Amino acid sequence: MTYKNHRDGLVELNRFHIDSNEEDISIMSAKKTLSNAVLTAATVVGFAGFTGAASASEEVRIVGSSTVYPFSTIVAERFGRSTNFPTPIVESTGTGGGFKLFCAGVGDDTVDVSNASRAIKASEVKMCNDNGVKNIIEVKVGYDGIVMANALGAFEYNLSTRDIFLALAKDIPDGNGGLKPNDNVTWADVNPQLPNTKIEVLGPPPTSGTRDAFVELALEGGCKQFEMIAALKDSDGDKYKAVCHTVREDGSFIEAGENDNLIVQKLSANSDALGICGFSFLDQNSDKVQAAKVNDVEVSFDAIADGSYPISRPLFFYVKGEHLSVVPSLKPFLEAFISDDATGEFGYLADRGLIPMGEEERTKYLNQIIKQMGNM
Repeated sequence: MTYKNHRDGLVELNRFHIDSNEEDISIMSAKKTLSNAVLTAATVVGFAGFTGAASASEEVRIVGSSTVYPFSTIVAERFGRSTNFPTPIVESTGTGGGFKLFCAGVGDDTVDVSNASRAIKASEVKMCNDNGVKNIIEVKVGYDGIVMANALGAFEYNLSTRDIFLALAKDIPDGNGGLKPNDNVTWADVNPQLPNTKIEVLGPPPTSGTRDAFVELALEGGCKQFEMIAALKDSDGDKYKAVCHTVREDGSFIEAGENDNLIVQKLSANSDALGICGFSFLDQNSDKVQAAKVNDVEVSFDAIADGSYPISRPLFFYVKGEHLSVVPSLKPFLEAFISDDATGEFGYLADRGLIPMGEEERTKYLNQIIKQMGNM
């Protein structure tokens, strides 16, 4: 899976990202058509796709990404207050952990929605299909930036993706055309313009979508600047990926769990450490932490929206189509999440750090959902 700058049309589309050649319809028309499509698909799935013996569940059950979690929770709470349906249950399990639960099967004892800070992988689609989850509805929520933050008032870093690679990769160039175990101890070892401070970066575990995106955008972004490594992409793709995507395990990178709030708390207590977290968490804790510039670009709402900030990625949630007819509140919740009030340009989630899609992309994406559901 490849992340690209979204001003150029992020992101590589797997088979659940459908490119429509049809003329885009308006947001209002798309939403109306989507509502009808959801209802139609739910009816079809209810009779043809749902084979479990489960009874209808009262509340929507949501798992997945810690980055999407706060946005999903806000929508869930508003949904519970403004409708006659029960408030959805939202759990933060990490993107990878969420997909394992989501793909476990269909029925009353399985979850309905999985939040994700990356697109679903082919291996996860297969896991879903193997367990009877065949109608996977992908919904892009918007965008988020990934930041390297430290305590407010500490050294203000300006890191290049090359710096990040040399600080955090397991193996780095040895200067003689080969590779060596990463022996950089301080940031000054990486770049003499950086402080003589021990490299100590708190980050998410391998199950996290934030980590997947950070590795692909930041680590690989710096890795491919070395010609001898870049050449491997064509000659030995597996080795190229191993070099560019493998994080060092000697204590310089510290797995701090899926909870970005916990990383923020640890940064407040350790002014020498940096931490990897989503822009939304930085935005909500600007009184405690600050973000490093990356490639001379300061992270901001606008820089993420226009693609100039290099470490940005899309956010998603995935709906289990088989459950649309057996969980009465699932369709209304889906509609609430994709509404202009929630995820539109001036929606309430933008006030909480979500970077909305532009109107043209948003309309196109709604059309893709309609088309996908029409194929169920």
